[in-house]
Order: sequence, then C-alpha cells, then structure tokens
Amino acid sequence: MDDPTRLRWLEAVADLLARSHLMQADEIAAHLVDVMRPLGVEVTVYLVDGEQRTLVPLPPYDEAKPLPVDSSIGGRAFQMVQSTGNLWCPMVNGSERLGVINFTLPGDDPRYPELCEMVAGLIGHLITTKLPYGDSLQRTRRSRPMTASAEILWQLLPPLTFSSERLSISAILQPVYEVGGDAFDYSVDGSQAHFVLLDAAGHGLRAGLAAAVALGVIRSARRAGEGIEAQAAQVDAALIEQFDDARFATAVLADLDLSNGRLRYVNAGHPPPVLVRQGKLVRTLMGGRRTPLGVSGDRVVVSEVTLQPGDRLLMHTDGITEAQAANGELFGTERLVALTERYAADRLPAAETLRRLSHAVLDHQAGPPKDDATLLLLDWSAETARRNVP
Repeated sequence: MDDPTRLRWLEAVADLLARSHLMQADEIAAHLVDVMRPLGVEVTVYLVDGEQRTLVPLPPYDEAKPLPVDSSIGGRAFQMVQSTGNLWCPMVNGSERLGVINFTLPGDDPRYPELCEMVAGLIGHLITTKLPYGDSLQRTRRSRPMTASAEILWQLLPPLTFSSERLSISAILQPVYEVGGDAFDYSVDGSQAHFVLLDAAGHGLRAGLAAAVALGVIRSARRAGEGIEAQAAQVDAALIEQFDDARFATAVLADLDLSNGRLRYVNAGHPPPVLVRQGKLVRTLMGGRRTPLGVSGDRVVVSEVTLQPGDRLLMHTDGITEAQAANGELFGTERLVALTERYAADRLPAAETLRRLSHAVLDHQAGPPKDDATLLLLDWSAETARRNVP
C-alpha cells in the first residue's frame, strides 16, 4: 500500500471524527458508508442483539440479513474477537463486544486488515458514545420489548466486559428482557480490583428496585473509601429503611490485590464462588459467610485466599445451578464447572465463555427461565485479557 492510499484512509477517519460531534446515533452507519465510498470500500455494520445470538445490520443496509452468531463468518469474528474472511472485523469498545463490520475492499493489500480494524475500533467507540442519546440503537438490539425492571437495571450496570493489562472481568445476565433482581458491578484502579454479584429476592419491579438500591449503596460506600464489610452493612441499613416487606438480597462482595493475589471476600447468603486453575476446579470458596443483605446479623470476619496468576474465579446466582430440565434435572454446579473447564481448554475469550455458558443454561431449561441467571468471571491473566481485544 503506497503512502497516498494510507493517507486517504487516515483522512477518512479524521472526517468521521469531525462529523461525530453533531452525529445522531441513527446516523453512524450512514456516515461511515459516506466516508468509505471514495476509497472504493463498501461496509456493513452489524450490532449483536441482547441475547448475543444474532448480528443485526444497522440502517442503511436494508438488503442485508441478520446473521447467526453461532454459524456465520461474521459470528466467528464476534466470538473470537478476531478478523476473519474477507473481511469481517470485530467491533469493540475497549474489550466490550458490540458486533462486527464487513468490509468489501478494492484490492488485496496486506495492510487492509490493520486499517479496517482501526475503523471498526472507532465505530465501536462512537456507538458506545452515542448510545445514550437516542433509542434507535437500543431498538436494533432488541428482539422484543423490555420490562421496566430490566430497563432500570441495564441502565445501572457497567459494560459486560472489562480488560486491562493484568486481568479481565466479564458478566452476562439472562433473561435479557425480563431480568429483575440480579446485578453486578466492578471497579479496577491501580492494583485493586473490586467486584460484586448480587441477587435481590423476588421478581419484577420491586426486586429490580432493591437491586438498584443495593448497587447504588455499594458504589457510594466504595467510592468513599469504605471496605466490603462497611459496604455490606450500609446495604443492610438501606434495604431495611426503604422496604417494608423484609426485602433482602444475596451477594458476594470481593476485593483482589493484583500485586500479591490476596482476595478478600464476604458471602451474604449467596452460592459460593468457584476457583479454576489451569482449567481445573481447585476449590470452592466457602468462607466469609454472613446473613443476606438486608437481614441484620452478627458481624462476620472477611475471608481471605491467595490467588495465583492465571486463576479464574467464577461467580453465579442460583438461577444458573437451579435451572431445571423437563425431567427435573438441575443444571448443577458440576455441569457448570465442567463447561467452564472445557471452554478454558478451548482458549476462548472470557465474554465468549460466558455467552456459551449462559446459552447452555437456557437450552437446558424446559420453557422460559423461572429465575434470573447471572454469571461473573474474573480472569487474573494477561494472556486471557489479550484474547478479549482484536
């Protein structure tokens, strides 16, 4: 590729950035088409739907058809966060998977993949930036209406996947459009990683409101410098004050010191996390027990365990292990761990591991889910974190 050609691509990117200041969410793909056309490049942008089963084309691609994530070249690029074919590029914001872009190129220059990935990265950032300013992108990602409780929770949650040079954190929630009481949060600053998974009792809007209260209180306390013991105690007080029906939530609150691997955690009536090392279950974290959040009890000493680089910590709500087949068979912890080990052996990105786990749970059940089902996976591994980016 000669220098003038590369310069024209960079000028197209600069043009797109200049347009972005006054760009509406529903105009992103059309502007991309406009700036790429003089280069002889055709593009189609696909967003992944909420259930992560289908890649849906953004307007103005009226003739493009949705693509199945599990059986298409574009789906493979999305799953593995790697460019494939001629030329499907994963579209991410940081390490949060958003979809793919298909490029039809005027030639076969070896530098095209690098330039296409640059453009796909910019579009990923623009979509994330513009998402709060309109409804079109949200509608594109939805296959059906969302309940009020799910709408509230999804607005409060952080991105499903975060990666840094040392670790990745990924989560997934089902059912996407009806989730009520499950929630998660994380924060990574310096050598400290903080994360929580919680499950507010009940279903529907009141469960969603309880989860929102718990999440807000935990964030407020954490950002004020309080430890996980104080965070839990403040949630206790808030739930007791705000709800008159003995509303409670189970939860695991944890801190990981990335400089030495020290994990401190409190388990408030929640299914215990499992620790996977080199693709094998090494222990279930049974310590740090206390009453559920919102139920006053004796003070509990925080438990500690030392992780090793490369360890995976898997946390889940009871909707995962208690998912029931038509014959009454539960999904169970053993099956959950076995699948986690298999996907670790396949060297999948963390987000893809959870996508496949959550779909295995959904496929196991007879009919619609009876409970929220949430997974959170922490990978303390630089190698695994790099798999989450193109």
